[in-house]
Amino acid sequence: MKKGKTATSREVFNTLAQSGTANIGGATHLPEKIVYGEGSEIGDKTVWKGRAKRKTISQVFNLGLIVSVEKKGEPERKQAYWNAYHCQNRLVSYEGRIYGKYCKSRSCTLCCSIRKAEIINRYLPVIKAWEDPFFVTLTVRAVPARKLGLWFKGFKIAFKRICEKYKKRNQRGTGPKLVGIKSLECNFNPKEKTYNPHLHLIVPNEAIADVLIMEWLKIWTKKEALRIGQHKERVRDVEKNLVEVIKYGAKVFTDPDIKQKGMYPPIIYTAATDTILKAMKPYRIFERFGFNLPQSKKEGKVKVVPELQCQDLVFAIEVFDWVNAKTGERVTGYTPTAQLYGLLHENIDTDLQ
Repeated sequence: MKKGKTATSREVFNTLAQSGTANIGGATHLPEKIVYGEGSEIGDKTVWKGRAKRKTISQVFNLGLIVSVEKKGEPERKQAYWNAYHCQNRLVSYEGRIYGKYCKSRSCTLCCSIRKAEIINRYLPVIKAWEDPFFVTLTVRAVPARKLGLWFKGFKIAFKRICEKYKKRNQRGTGPKLVGIKSLECNFNPKEKTYNPHLHLIVPNEAIADVLIMEWLKIWTKKEALRIGQHKERVRDVEKNLVEVIKYGAKVFTDPDIKQKGMYPPIIYTAATDTILKAMKPYRIFERFGFNLPQSKKEGKVKVVPELQCQDLVFAIEVFDWVNAKTGERVTGYTPTAQLYGLLHENIDTDLQ
């Protein structure tokens, strides 16, 4: 990869960050502040260092996405990436808890990690109750960027057809009830410039896994999907497999040569990631099928707290951390490794794929 075609300049991203940041210097402080949700405890520095790491990655990643959509001439997604860039930029500390508002964007690594934790908490007890769960992968042959959206649409139609078919069979007593969780995911192959859309699922037993693979291959021809591409394995570690199912939908870091995985430093292909996110936009990434969950607890309400008892925390990319707006004290003490720093500032490819 030529340096001339790769976003390697920190100055480029800093310039973008400045252009997308609102001027708050003249803001007036009110005697009260609005905070959102239940907040998070300040005490566990390990947790907050993890958040600072994800925030650092998210800012650089989303700036790369912004560069990519500008190169594509498709600025309609730029604001969503700016929203992700600014997510959790400003926090409020009040009575031992930290409050902030989340953007809930699919390109925000902070929001995706929170979503992942919520799904684990809700679904882990359900899957642990299944007697012999299986992890399943359903996929098709790699496709070019221009066809990716059509394939995601085809996935939705195909899976719905399978579920409806077996719902009728189960009602007649001639087939199993299809139960499980599934997520939509897509990988990018930088060498071939192709995309590999696929579904990851966890189902209660091998019989359902076999049905899904069999019916999947009935829908697609051999030019579209091969048996060797479909996969099933018994779940040995429920939480590990659940995490595999609820990944972000598209990887942030990608091996430049998937046939020699781990041989070279990974690269952030932001133009390819934007292509995936654009194609995925109309569809839910994570879903359950065949069962319901108890109603989840609603998010905490907005509340007003005394400003004099609050501390403003502002994320400063220069130190990879939130700092106290009055004292300048860092919140987490996080510092990225030399490897991560190098990846974020030298291995970002914003070129069109």
